[in-house]
Parts: sequence; structure tokens; C-alpha cells
Amino acid sequence: MTTATDNGLSILDGGQLRLLRAVDTVFRRFADGWDAPEFRFPFLMRTADLDRFDYYDNFPHLGLAATRLDPERVAPLLAGASRPLDLVPTDVMEPSGFALPSAACYAVYVDLAGTALPAEGTTRTTVGTCFRNENHYDGLQRLLGFSMREIVRIGSEDAAKQHILRAKDAVLALCAELGLDVRLEVATDPFFDKNGGKAKMQRLFPVKEEFVVEDLAIGSVNYHRNFFGERCAISAGEDTAHTSCLAFGLERWVHVLTRRFGSAAAAVAAVEGLG
Repeated sequence: MTTATDNGLSILDGGQLRLLRAVDTVFRRFADGWDAPEFRFPFLMRTADLDRFDYYDNFPHLGLAATRLDPERVAPLLAGASRPLDLVPTDVMEPSGFALPSAACYAVYVDLAGTALPAEGTTRTTVGTCFRNENHYDGLQRLLGFSMREIVRIGSEDAAKQHILRAKDAVLALCAELGLDVRLEVATDPFFDKNGGKAKMQRLFPVKEEFVVEDLAIGSVNYHRNFFGERCAISAGEDTAHTSCLAFGLERWVHVLTRRFGSAAAAVAAVEGLG
């Protein structure tokens, strides 16, 4: 059974964790077939790196910082505070140069900054713990911290677009094998502040499609044009690199597969039995 609190934190039991790992193994097989080596990036990102992408202009509502506490100010606070300590006041926090990222692919582009790639580019995969400061949470369907598997293509415009096409085919075929009633929906980013005066996501991410099961997006394909290539000075052949990615929310897959098969154990059997 999943134990959840009202603040977006959830625990996976042994069966659910096995299911998460089983479905992620399927996604890693996609990556292996597309010659995408796996990378593991730090859990934190520098705020300066996120700022390259206008992150704090476009996503002010999502931002979460990781900050140090000033021990000289913390000690007096704790001496007179009621316990347990529910909230740490901001006046004991130091200015932070680190953030909790809301997507796994940002680190890929930062890692490749200043790189000159061949025209065909490169493909990479990573899994990261991502964080989103939502206005509400809902079990495994919407979490404060969650696991995101991404397979990212960095290369020519054609290479980035071809990655989206093969990704869509692969995911739709997988859902058909698992008997998931999935639909592919054109969408704007659901975490984008549509009312922000400096909003740029319609221009930066003009192509986004989501894989939706029971009104829940369990993955997406995104084409970013040459935005990240420009901001990180990544070239592919003679041109600025284009990028695209296939992303999965792993806990959401646990949710929909458990509902589909009736239990985590039955879902594991179905995933591990895929051809």
C-alpha cells in the first residue's frame, strides 16, 4: 500500500518499487536500441545554469531552492522554538546557488555546453528525481518529488524530429501490448504559467504531445527547436543543435499499470512478460 501525506510525499512499497524498476527497464531498452548511453547527474543544479533557460521567468511557480542554514542563527531559533519544528523560517537561510530541477533533461544540455557534435548528433538517457512546487498533490499521480526517465536527442533538426517520430511509435506500441487505453494529445506544458507576462513556452516548446491514460499524462514527447542549442552553445555539424526528448513519469506508470492489472504483482508479471 502507498502511504501518502498531504504535501506531495509518497512511499512506494516493495511491489510498487519492483514495478517501477520493471517498467524503467523497458524504457532503458528503448534507449539501448537507440544507442543512448545512460548518465546519472547530480540531484541539484546550479541556479545560474537554470537561468540560462529563462527558468525563473517561465516557471516562477515551480521553483524550489536548496539552501544552507546559518548555524549561528539556527541555534538561537531552536532554543526557543516549539517542537517538533514544523517550518524553518527564511531568516536563518543563506542565499542559495542551487535548485531542485523540475525536469531531468536540463542537466543533459548543460553537460554538453560548448560541444561541437557531428551533424547526426548524440542521444543520451538519464533518470532523475524531479521536483515541482504544485498547488495541489494527488497520490502517485501528482507528487512534489518524482522519478523522471528521459531519452534526449541532440543533433540536426531532422535528427531531433525523427527521434520524436520513433519515440511515439515505440510508446504507442508498448501501450498496446500492455492493453492501456492511451491517447496522444497535443498540449502546452501543464506546468507553464500561462498568465506570466514574460511567458515564452509557446515559442520555446511549440511541439509537445502527451501520452494520456485516464486523463493522466504518463509521458510526453517534446521538440525544443534550437533553443537549448543556442543557450548552451551546442552545434551539430555546421548548425546550432536542435533537441527533442521522450519523458516518462515513472510513478504515474506505477499508478496506471496497477489500476490496469489490479495489483502491482500482476502488473510486474505483465511488464516482465513483454516480448
